[in-house]
Amino acid sequence: MTASEYLAWERQQETRHEFHGGEVFAMAGGSLRHNALGAALIRDLGLSLRGGRCRVLTSDQRIAAPPGSSYVYPDAAVVFGPVELESGTNDVLLNPTVVVEVLSKSTEAYDRGEKWEGYRRLASVVDYLLVSQTAARIEHFQRQADGSWRYSVSETGGQVRLASGATVDIDSIFAGVFELDGD
Repeated sequence: MTASEYLAWERQQETRHEFHGGEVFAMAGGSLRHNALGAALIRDLGLSLRGGRCRVLTSDQRIAAPPGSSYVYPDAAVVFGPVELESGTNDVLLNPTVVVEVLSKSTEAYDRGEKWEGYRRLASVVDYLLVSQTAARIEHFQRQADGSWRYSVSETGGQVRLASGATVDIDSIFAGVFELDGD
């Protein structure tokens, strides 16, 4: 299947699918804990970034990572400045600045591997967050001025500071989530 065939087909589907190397992969629904973490991140990112020139986007936003070869759905994304869409589309984002993935047993290797490789190839991405479902822990990859990536981990009592200066409070994100079913 070509990328254009995938996009035409995907727009007709009731469920989401990702596309890599000519293959289509169905996206499984997340656990209650996974969804609560995604919602908390979107809420807190929105509050931390309000008043600026940014857009916080949900897990329904398709991203070309990289354009023309892979199409993925992160758990959340942020765009600073004008939104750039793939030519001829109104639903394929080209310029996420922050990308968030909530880890699950079935997707952790993919989120750390192939998906991360695609995001790293986008010049716009400066912050990549991997959110644990099993501990109050967020891993943060931040692009440096020389193009390298700095890795840090924030846990209970800590904060993640994005390149924009916005912060994500670990205790706020994880409040009450361990009472919910996870995977």
